[in-house]
Amino acid sequence: MKPTLLIMAAGMGSRYGGLKQLDGVGPSGETIMDYSVFDAARAGFGKVVFVIGRHFERDFREKVLAKYEGRIPTEVVFQSVDALPDGFVPPADRVKPWGTGHAVLTAAGTVREPFAVINADDFYGRNGFEVLARFLAGTDGTGQYCMVGYRVGNTLSESGSVSRGVCETDTNGFLTSVTERTEIRRQEGRGIIFRDEQDEYHALAPETPVSMNMWGFTPDYMDFSARLFARFLAERGHELKSEFYIPTVVNEAIRCGAAKVKVLDTDASWFGVTYAADRPGVVEKIRALVDAGEYPEQLW
Repeated sequence: MKPTLLIMAAGMGSRYGGLKQLDGVGPSGETIMDYSVFDAARAGFGKVVFVIGRHFERDFREKVLAKYEGRIPTEVVFQSVDALPDGFVPPADRVKPWGTGHAVLTAAGTVREPFAVINADDFYGRNGFEVLARFLAGTDGTGQYCMVGYRVGNTLSESGSVSRGVCETDTNGFLTSVTERTEIRRQEGRGIIFRDEQDEYHALAPETPVSMNMWGFTPDYMDFSARLFARFLAERGHELKSEFYIPTVVNEAIRCGAAKVKVLDTDASWFGVTYAADRPGVVEKIRALVDAGEYPEQLW
């Protein structure tokens, strides 16, 4: 059974100034998602499931899904603040849904095979999808998770510092912890540095693996995550801005022995769009990849 790709595309892009999921950044108007779908299809994924918001469903179906018809099967599920298990209701003043862990759970009734999870507005590169597809195609049971570990030196911004989940692994390459590090940047004479909790700066090797929210799971993830989400809602569901994240599920699965998480190395360079100012750099980088023959001038 071919693995499925789950793309989290429900964010409203408030910092970007519009729906970045639908913004054409490729030479022929391709979105970043188009490149992810293209890379996933040629890596061996069999279906793509999009998690979106209902407020832009019509535009999404017309501008995005139509171009994939006949090329790869697609499905759409919806993330909303009131998409909760029985017995739970959101606070009256809550506006946003419940985070990336919640986004994945909205597809629980749709995804029944090994699956990958990515962000809609991140450009992951061909190799990331290839190593992910190989791992997922080889799973033969439950509790076999993975994460594509991008080398931190390939994920930095030219515009300023970034925050990344820095990964620790055991001698067999399995994830033991993910620590959020802030103000990661290059400094002349010191290489790559980050700031710790005591506001001190430390060096970080360029090949250090970091999480860019590119995960792979076996189907049991959904049931395990659903139980954690119910516990989360019971404890923090009254909060207006609390969020349920994928790493919360992963860390608990590791802690209790429900899963092992293999960190997959990739030499691909990541880039993405958070602010409108990021867009010109993304356009330039995609243009360079097309000129180098990595992608055709027109994907579809």
